[in-house]
Amino acid sequence: MDEELPLKGIRVLELGQLIAGPFAGQLLGQFGAEVIKIEPPYTGDPLRVWRELDIDGTSPWWRSIGRNKKSVCVDLRKEEGRELVRKLALRSDVLLENFKPGTLEKWSLGPADLHPHNPSLIFTRVSGYGQTGPWAKRPGYASVCEAESGFRFINGYPDEETGGLKGAPVRPNISLGDSVAGLHAAFGTVLALLSRQRQLSSGSSPAKGKTVDVSIVESMLNLMEGIIPEYDRKGKIRGPSGSSVTGIVPTNAYPCLPSASSSSSADSSTPTPSSTYIVIGANGDSIYTRLMQAIGRTDLMGPNYAHNHHRVARQEEIEAAICAWTSTRTVDEVEEVMRKAGVPVGRVNNVEDVLENEQLKARGAVREVPVSAVWGDINECEDGFQGSGWTVKMQGTFPVIDGVNPQPKWAGPELGAHTEEVLMQELMLSEREIGRLKEDGIIG
Repeated sequence: MDEELPLKGIRVLELGQLIAGPFAGQLLGQFGAEVIKIEPPYTGDPLRVWRELDIDGTSPWWRSIGRNKKSVCVDLRKEEGRELVRKLALRSDVLLENFKPGTLEKWSLGPADLHPHNPSLIFTRVSGYGQTGPWAKRPGYASVCEAESGFRFINGYPDEETGGLKGAPVRPNISLGDSVAGLHAAFGTVLALLSRQRQLSSGSSPAKGKTVDVSIVESMLNLMEGIIPEYDRKGKIRGPSGSSVTGIVPTNAYPCLPSASSSSSADSSTPTPSSTYIVIGANGDSIYTRLMQAIGRTDLMGPNYAHNHHRVARQEEIEAAICAWTSTRTVDEVEEVMRKAGVPVGRVNNVEDVLENEQLKARGAVREVPVSAVWGDINECEDGFQGSGWTVKMQGTFPVIDGVNPQPKWAGPELGAHTEEVLMQELMLSEREIGRLKEDGIIG
């Protein structure tokens, strides 16, 4: 089904490392783009050894973010290495990078250097603060940018006196800013490809490739809903709200009794942590009525509770009633009652629970992808994959598009697995030239 992948025939040259840029490359590669990832010889992308390591000393996280990519080792610190990358860029549709602004220009690999030779090349550039402005050259880590966008201020528990944060803000235990920036980068790249196609359709030749300038701060700012216009028009500074959300009632995480059914293994000496909280979202007017009927609190119905703005004014009373009801029941019991009443409800799942979720299983949302210690040992056959190596579970391909096969082709490859293939096929280098470049430390 490769011919049905929407980005088939698009070549992306991925520079940079870690999360934001490579996540954009992962998304583009999942939908058919050929992603050639340039990595430094010997060390590779630092993400290869971040967090948990597999039996071969490689991070399973790398196996996911590096899926469907070709790993080519070139030393960008050396002029001859940069020349190889320059030649690959001239044969590519997109150059994706997440270096500090100015780095590509220092290496003579920026738009002004390459567009005269490949006018249609799209530059997708991810950085903390963008390519322009007084902060452009500051190092921009996602955690810092999340704070500066205002996102961290609204996450945590409120101080009852000030309405601001009580203690330190709570961060999601993921690199959210990087992933959100990666999503924006992938989206921007597709828009730039569409623009290029329209230029060609209208007779403009050669088409001019756009520069997609993605800032982590601005990507997070894009998630801030009505916070800025609310401040502008009403002078309201939204603060943290714990596990609820400001101005929408009721929607919260509510405590329950410990459940007899748990994801923890009975014979495990280290029990798997599982939540005794459940999330109920009943902010729709008719849903709220069904919730109150289900928990036996019809006294909290009627004109004074009919619409969301009425309930916001009585939030404390409503939340206390729901908490009192859930606190005397297990997660299983609460879920059963809510489902019968047609009230949106969901368990606070850990990763083990997620893997057992029947809906996600039915949708193929988690995929088992082959890894081979010696790349090339795995071959695809009619019944799936065969060969030596092992498999690793990872998130599938989203969104689901009719007629598009969401199965990742391969997990993140070994370092430099495709160096010779790409340089010999695309740049027509001979085996002797490849050998000399390896000896000189230009490639790996």
